[in-house]
Amino acid sequence: MAHTGRRSHRNRPGEHRRPKTQKPRTRPRSRRETSRRALRREVPSTVALLADERDFTAMRHYASFAFDDHGAYLREMEGLLKALAAKGVHTTVALFDPVAYEEFCADTRLDPDTAASRTRYTAELAAAGGTVTYEGQPIARLVPRLIGVAEEQATWEYATALLSRAGHRGECRDDTAARTAFDRAGAALRAVVEAAGPGVHHLVCSVPADGTSLVAALHADAREAGPPKLAEPSGLVFRTVLACGLALRSPGGLVLRTIVVDSPETVRGWALHDGWLRPLTEAEVFTAYCTDAETGEPIPPEHGVAYRAGIPLGRPE
Repeated sequence: MAHTGRRSHRNRPGEHRRPKTQKPRTRPRSRRETSRRALRREVPSTVALLADERDFTAMRHYASFAFDDHGAYLREMEGLLKALAAKGVHTTVALFDPVAYEEFCADTRLDPDTAASRTRYTAELAAAGGTVTYEGQPIARLVPRLIGVAEEQATWEYATALLSRAGHRGECRDDTAARTAFDRAGAALRAVVEAAGPGVHHLVCSVPADGTSLVAALHADAREAGPPKLAEPSGLVFRTVLACGLALRSPGGLVLRTIVVDSPETVRGWALHDGWLRPLTEAEVFTAYCTDAETGEPIPPEHGVAYRAGIPLGRPE
């Protein structure tokens, strides 16, 4: 074949063939690695959060605590929670209390200035309850909810302790009074919600006891047929506080706010009296709501709220 004088592109002088680019080989995951990843999703996690800046400052005197700015700490915590959620890990958040942590370390003889001790304390918080499940909510919404749950837990523990002492007489222990009060509180709660009828109900029980004031709130959804839906564990806390007031014959009270579509909000009230609930008059309800609890000065009524007398409730035998 005659030579044409044209050279092939790949044979041009001075040029070298470029090796083909190959993607680096990724080592396939072993069965063991895959199993471990699957198991990791089966293991729940608990994160203890310093929600209050004062509590955060109290932890800064530990050399092993790596943060010096509360805002940055919260952002890092939010990132950690999102990372755990992205991996499919069920995560609960607890409130980290520096004072309780110090007491815990003293009781268990642990060095408080270690990450391991903080981990042990976090595990104890998870076992005791009072946690919030992380569901992707922003940290700004998670913190107030977490504080509210912690306060609710503390109220329940204190009310339970008071209730357990209600029937004690010296060295004699009799739990009958406590059980009776708890059952009666459940009956009173059901009676109030049933008497209020359909709607969304918000109940608040306040009981002065042992030099302090126990306050519990509860939402009850009675918009559909059937028994009202009570928020838990708020229902248990509310019932315990109410039982404490009934057992101690405390001059406490219960307020019910009812919301019904296309109707004004209605507020009713009852006073704890002689082991049961005495309905307040319309004037008493108005006075209770329209008086500043600290100063005693009158305050204007809420717009669109109707103040009504409490409904008489049948006393159980």
